[in-house]
Amino acid sequence: MTQAEATRTTWVVQVPVATVWTSHEAPRSIDLPGISNPTKIKDWLDSLTYESSLALSDNNLIQSQLLYGEEVIVDYVEGKWASVVIPTQPSKKDDRGYPGYVPINQLKEVPEHEWIGQGVAVVNKNTTLLLDDQGEPMFDISYLTSLPALAEEGQFIKVRTPHGTGYVLELDVSLYPSKEHIPKGDGAAILKEGEKFVDLPYFWGGMSSYGYDCSGFAYNMHKANGYEIPRDATDQALSGIEVNLEEIEPGDLLFFAHDEGQGSIHHVGIYYGDGKMIHSPKTGKTIEIIKLNGTIYGRELCSARRYWRDTEE
Repeated sequence: MTQAEATRTTWVVQVPVATVWTSHEAPRSIDLPGISNPTKIKDWLDSLTYESSLALSDNNLIQSQLLYGEEVIVDYVEGKWASVVIPTQPSKKDDRGYPGYVPINQLKEVPEHEWIGQGVAVVNKNTTLLLDDQGEPMFDISYLTSLPALAEEGQFIKVRTPHGTGYVLELDVSLYPSKEHIPKGDGAAILKEGEKFVDLPYFWGGMSSYGYDCSGFAYNMHKANGYEIPRDATDQALSGIEVNLEEIEPGDLLFFAHDEGQGSIHHVGIYYGDGKMIHSPKTGKTIEIIKLNGTIYGRELCSARRYWRDTEE
């Protein structure tokens, strides 16, 4: 390792879930548990009423979310806030990734060589408890949280965290030589992951197992199967492989537009087969599997895209 490589740093998230805001003025007093460190993500979401949750989308307050240990590009820091770009969430908003604002106290600068090019432990349960280097509980971390894996120690995997070394239960994570080695799943595998979250409440901008929005759900079920797709539904509808609506297969993304499919795209779901889809509908609802025929979704269906590949090919 050269001296330059040894001194190079990167920024990572140091709370279980960091919300990415449209501006540093967006959070309201009710949102303080979500912008603090330590973050009380479940308490925050549980405290929101239907009206205060709906305002997150109607008033364009939130853009996306980040998981513990996830890397970001910090463009600049202004007061208590950092202007960031998320390179793993492709977006037309910025060629480098998804942009937004995160409280600087939810981020930490770490040596790049400790974070990049490592084997990884990826959480495969809805949540799992993270222990510190003394084996004491720290906090729960979300599904798909990915941390550098250091060693197997009995029933635990020793991991590197923004707080130092820690431990997670071996049964609750999947180990890979790198993020690039996560196996590519087929459409059935995408649906299998999605089924884990039936009845999970919708959350605008949600990218964790505490709540997903429609495109965040589609994004993460693909991420779990080794695919990096665009973050937003409008971008997802422009990438991947275009599929004729008469030839859709389970695991394909379905897109829905205003004006009975003729207007702008406003929603995405995952085709479940047999005329059904699994999706995260809207504020006040939960992830569900529904039949399309006879619903507003059946009338608004406008296009389909495929990002998965047949694992037998």
